[in-house]
Amino acid sequence: MSPIQAIAFVERHGVVLQAARGSVPSLAEAVAGGPIRGSWWGHPKGKEIFRAAEAVSDNPDVLVCKLLDGKITYVHRRLWPALVKLASRLRKQQLARVWNEHTATGAHRARQERFPTWVPAEVMKEAARLPVSEAESLLSKFAIFPRTTTLAKVRASRRTTG
Repeated sequence: MSPIQAIAFVERHGVVLQAARGSVPSLAEAVAGGPIRGSWWGHPKGKEIFRAAEAVSDNPDVLVCKLLDGKITYVHRRLWPALVKLASRLRKQQLARVWNEHTATGAHRARQERFPTWVPAEVMKEAARLPVSEAESLLSKFAIFPRTTTLAKVRASRRTTG
């Protein structure tokens, strides 16, 4: 899978996990052509997976966050207004933009930009115009909101976790 195909994969699916298994497709498994046992770094297509993940992560139309189960999740821009509209149902850290920075020593440092500072003004305007029911419909197939989670539980969780 080329970097352009990887970006198209995220655009087509809307929400994609980088490598974890879950309720949405995995970019690593799509590149590998099937399930991966162990770490994708050791997979024969590990370098190709890395190039695809880098291309997707560097694309301005893709939010890299930890939306699903605390795992690296790619969200295409077409879904950002719906996420913003329903953000009160999620923990803010789920919507933080995340990335790794290379330090002078060669190590990686995990970085993040809090929600909603990364959200472009035009996306905020789209979210304001978007009916809640449409936002729910757009995101319903991604299992972003656990069925057992009530709004009160989410608010209580946000008070204790920031």
